[in-house]
Amino acid sequence: MGIQITPSILAADFANLDRDIAAVPSADAIHVDVMDNHFVPNLTIGLPVVEAIRKRTTHDLDLHLMIEDPDRWAPEYVEAGAQSVSFHVEAAAAPVRLARELRALGAKAALGLKPATPIEPYADILAEFDKILIMTVEPGFGGQAFLDIMMPKVRRTRELIKGSGRQIALQVDGGISERTIDQAIAAGADVFVAGSAVYGADDPDAMVRSLRAHADAELHQNHVH
Repeated sequence: MGIQITPSILAADFANLDRDIAAVPSADAIHVDVMDNHFVPNLTIGLPVVEAIRKRTTHDLDLHLMIEDPDRWAPEYVEAGAQSVSFHVEAAAAPVRLARELRALGAKAALGLKPATPIEPYADILAEFDKILIMTVEPGFGGQAFLDIMMPKVRRTRELIKGSGRQIALQVDGGISERTIDQAIAAGADVFVAGSAVYGADDPDAMVRSLRAHADAELHQNHVH
């Protein structure tokens, strides 16, 4: 599967999304955070903006739904053009059914976990997902400090993925930078959401390439995964 860098437009200029998405041609996908001010204490963007973004970029869209009732809304984000949809297990009424629905629509299904949510209760359903998303900050706002205390959970998730015998990506989201990506790689992550590190850089695409180089170097040095 390889390393993937997915810049988060939560850190972009919302009045210039077209420009800022075009500024990261080296990205593997564009990470779009949808927040409803109920599941998390912030309100960002919804279906109309995702539909507009879809028309303006050829990049895959990696949707992260931090919303209540994803069972109702997640399929609509596939219809809006998302290639991958992450929803939170804390909010989903029927995560397996929803994952199957998303995959039937042609999208990848991803299970998101907040920092305090353990992975172990979901070991038996991991094979229903294409990706597991471990939050390395409390969801809701960009620019937060990386929670290195999540690395043991990332390691345990990687072990559970190995045990499943399936090719399941392991994504980390929150505080990812040149300084922290090595820890996440060593713990077993292979997909990285980076917002402030990318869009706070003078050259966002150079930062995407730098993060990938850091990850590749760490991967080869430690022969992890």
